[in-house]
Amino acid sequence: MRKIFGPGADEKEGIRPLSLGPYRGAILAAYDDPSFRDCIAPPESLWSRPGARVLLDSRNRVSAVRLALSGGREADIVVKEFFPRGLDRLKSLVLPSKAARAWRGALALRQRGLDTASPVAYLEKRKAGFVERAYFLTEEVGAAQEIRPLFRILPPSEIRPLLSGLAAHLSLCHDRGILHRDLSDGNVLVEKTEDGRFRFFLLDTNRIRLRRRLGRFSRVKNLIRLGVPSEHQNFFLGEYFRRAGWGDSPALRVWYKINKSVLTGYIAMKRRLGLRRIARKLRIQ
Repeated sequence: MRKIFGPGADEKEGIRPLSLGPYRGAILAAYDDPSFRDCIAPPESLWSRPGARVLLDSRNRVSAVRLALSGGREADIVVKEFFPRGLDRLKSLVLPSKAARAWRGALALRQRGLDTASPVAYLEKRKAGFVERAYFLTEEVGAAQEIRPLFRILPPSEIRPLLSGLAAHLSLCHDRGILHRDLSDGNVLVEKTEDGRFRFFLLDTNRIRLRRRLGRFSRVKNLIRLGVPSEHQNFFLGEYFRRAGWGDSPALRVWYKINKSVLTGYIAMKRRLGLRRIARKLRIQ
């Protein structure tokens, strides 16, 4: 499918307010036409449209669907629905919804020349100031895949170029003030281009935070959620240091390993205690 717009087009074409019944939000001007508005109103109906594919149904729900635009055009859209619960619902009284933060994070990436699923629109419904439901719509990234399985299946001769490209991309993100607070394998897509290079896309953009400057220790700590195989971690760190323009640093390597170990232990403890399951039963997550 031909993309509706390319990198940087959102700033050129503009962003418009979006109002659909009880929902309020914003939409990229390229998608602001009657046919598309009809398709997404109400957003609850998107899951039951012909051909809709559920990609994830957990704490949040994600689906892919093809929607019509004027002039017989179509667009492949990914819809992420957020269900605020517990503390998240309480925080929504004073903070933007996750959908609004995802929209802003995606625009921030694009404005800095960094790839993500191209943002299309977001919508949120509030009652008494609290967010009840929220939706974030993007273009589907068709040719890319999660980086997670590649870490497991690629031979050393192929995984090293992948890790080198990933290190370069993340160093660039950090240079441009992007801090992804959930920089995990599931939130990084990768596409191999025709010239053999790798192109990376960051997802879950509601976790994007902007910083004027990121210190070295903050940058290295931001890498620990990535599932880089243990036998390749030293290579990955060396590539990151090189791309960042630093010399090798034993102190930063130790910092990475300490934080990686703490995170691994914390995740294992949560699984043993079933903390996530308990939080969901109590509706605090």
